Amino acid sequence: MIDQFILMAPQAGGQNSLMSFLPLVAIVVVFYFFMIRPQMKKAKDQKKYIEALKKGDKILTIGGIYGKIVDVKEDGSILMEVEDGTKMRISKNAVSHDASATITPN
Repeated sequence: MIDQFILMAPQAGGQNSLMSFLPLVAIVVVFYFFMIRPQMKKAKDQKKYIEALKKGDKILTIGGIYGKIVDVKEDGSILMEVEDGTKMRISKNAVSHDASATITPN
């Protein structure tokens, strides 16, 4: 019985604890470079795009509505015109991405 406890005791020198901690550090590094960092870059690019919106841009909202910007307000909203001439007021944050390639001019 005592022999089993002696075998379970940590090794002297501390290398065993460092080696068991190394895979955890490697997993954190992999998650950072493959998941967290690209997501932060994407959010940064989206913020730049939203700040650069101007009159005449063709956009797609997060709700799936295609339209053209008629006016950009200072309060963070946009006046958007949809296909039949209807105008909608939406938040800048509701813009998903540029839709110039998918909307054909009339």
